[in-house]
Amino acid sequence: MSQKIYCIANFKPKPGCEEKVFQALQALEPNAHREDGCIQYTVTRHIDHPNARGTSYPIVFHEIWASREAFEAHCNRQEIKAFFAAHVEADDGDVEHANVCVYTDEPHDYDAPQF
Repeated sequence: MSQKIYCIANFKPKPGCEEKVFQALQALEPNAHREDGCIQYTVTRHIDHPNARGTSYPIVFHEIWASREAFEAHCNRQEIKAFFAAHVEADDGDVEHANVCVYTDEPHDYDAPQF
């Protein structure tokens, strides 16, 4: 059975704060890459492209974690909590809205091997 957790974290900065938010999120990458269970942790910025005309938040994190436990440990790190407290939850924070979702790659009725 797959244990991986896929996280997509979307951030909509307040007007004029996109670069500040992007840099703050980039600063989280090095320590996240050191975490046990971190497979991928990359912050990206939306770009215009003629073959991809969809709408998106300006900044998106793409994360893959080895397990639910690894993802939860990441979320409970002080550095991550401090980012959300200062940038997302604070009234004077730089993020207008954040949307963090997790996914699995398993079908609902997957007949996983039993060990």
